[in-house]
Amino acid sequence: MPTNEKEINCNLFDQLSILERIEAATNDPGALKQIAIERRQIERKLYQDPPLTKEE
Repeated sequence: MPTNEKEINCNLFDQLSILERIEAATNDPGALKQIAIERRQIERKLYQDPPLTKEE
């Protein structure tokens, strides 16, 4: 389990990288639509304000 915001952000960037690789490997419109949904959800977490964790 990530303990700070940097670790959380690294995990989210890794998820985005995985989506990019899947997107490059598929032509299925249904899969591409789902990838877009997943990307928006990840980006919402990644760029939210205030951050996911409270730095102390």
